[in-house]
Amino acid sequence: SLAMMSSHVEPEVLLEKVGRAGVITLNRPKVLNALNLTMIRQIYPQLRKWENDNDTDIVIIKGDGGKAFCAGGDIRAVTEAGKVGDSLAQDFFREEYILNDAIGSCRKPYIALIDGITMGGGVGLSVHGRFRVATEKTLFAMPETAIGLFPDVGGGYFLPRLRGRLGLFLALTGFRLKGRDVHRAGVATHFVESKKIPDMEKELVDLTSPSPEDISRVLDTYQTKVRNVTLLSHSTKTLSKMSPTSLKITYKQLQAGASLSLRDVLVMEYRLCQACMRGCDFYEGVRAVLVDRDQNPRWSPSTLEEVSEQRVQQCFSSLGERDLTF
Repeated sequence: SLAMMSSHVEPEVLLEKVGRAGVITLNRPKVLNALNLTMIRQIYPQLRKWENDNDTDIVIIKGDGGKAFCAGGDIRAVTEAGKVGDSLAQDFFREEYILNDAIGSCRKPYIALIDGITMGGGVGLSVHGRFRVATEKTLFAMPETAIGLFPDVGGGYFLPRLRGRLGLFLALTGFRLKGRDVHRAGVATHFVESKKIPDMEKELVDLTSPSPEDISRVLDTYQTKVRNVTLLSHSTKTLSKMSPTSLKITYKQLQAGASLSLRDVLVMEYRLCQACMRGCDFYEGVRAVLVDRDQNPRWSPSTLEEVSEQRVQQCFSSLGERDLTF
């Protein structure tokens, strides 16, 4: 019967108490744990509840399946909605950004185990937390300029705070950092071998009323010592493939974000994503990269010179009563 069949559907996210830890497991391994609105709507209230209850000391977030933490947001669904004027095009970004803010302001230690692919929306679920543990399997990127978007989910906050101009480089090029480089770049706070993660997680869960320092000590004991090697990134992906509009928006976004709070950055990014929903490059980028996969987007305007300062500035304008509020 249908009822029998539906009872075997795996939940898309698991929310469990293990000892005094709240554990969030992203559970869509077939799609690399891509984040959709249903998942956001489960994670957010649970995070708030754990933050405020006396029986929970820490929050751990991880991905199932061994390949990915979270490869990004369910962007295809968003562009499909945008084409027909469905409210998902607003709701997804609004609720995702509110969750990003909740992670950034969480009063309980929040530990993201980014053991695998971590991109876009997956970065938003991890990088704003107090602790981010990378492994040799971690693959990090903010590849949004390739699909006519910009590095959102608070990218305007954390990217300009990486050392030197590294954040700008990662934002414009979508360059992928692997393994230890994710830690060296400052995206992760710790680097631990993948095989040690289960033992480390058990030790974290067994802590009683740990302070952030107690958690640091546990993570430090599992951390593989890294010789400080300078990060040398040579871009294989040229900027000529990216949306010219996205590149200009992103440059300005990071410039502005460098001196804003995470919350103010998210307000700005909500304005930007809605501008992208009104434009054409986002739809075209998703078509070329995710739908038809011809990797041949036809950007409009097609050159940086044609993207006027005024056009870029308009993307940053207030949405009035439709602005993001917390």
